Amino acid sequence: MKKIAIFPGSFDPYTLGHHDIVMRSLNLFDEVIIGIGYNSTKKSRYFEIDDMVEKVKSVYENTPGVKVIVYNELTSTLAKKHNAQFLIRGLRNTTDFEYENTISQMNRYLNAELETVFLITSPRYAAISSTIIREVHRFGGDVAEFLPYNV
Repeated sequence: MKKIAIFPGSFDPYTLGHHDIVMRSLNLFDEVIIGIGYNSTKKSRYFEIDDMVEKVKSVYENTPGVKVIVYNELTSTLAKKHNAQFLIRGLRNTTDFEYENTISQMNRYLNAELETVFLITSPRYAAISSTIIREVHRFGGDVAEFLPYNV
């Protein structure tokens, strides 16, 4: 059976840390679906979602096994629709673990066939967060070295 994983997130923006997780995931799974979702706890996005989808697609245009989609539903429901048995989550620190563990428990409750796989962030990307990148960009700072595409 084909091993399909979803890497969900708002990806506002999608960073080199995210890219690293996807590339490492391709060693574990046959297909990785990057699900760019709407986060109900955030009132609006900084980077337009359609623009982000196009940028992320361009990163993987020559990488078999990677798809990029937009979704606006529960991640557990999205996984069922795409026959995904796994969710991928990157962890930078223990704070990320506490947050992601709670979400993984709920996803497992909603979809008993769904297994969350945690990957520890590569050390060189551990300090990168979308929140910090947005703030630096908002005030005119150069964020090019943190993104796998041009802004």
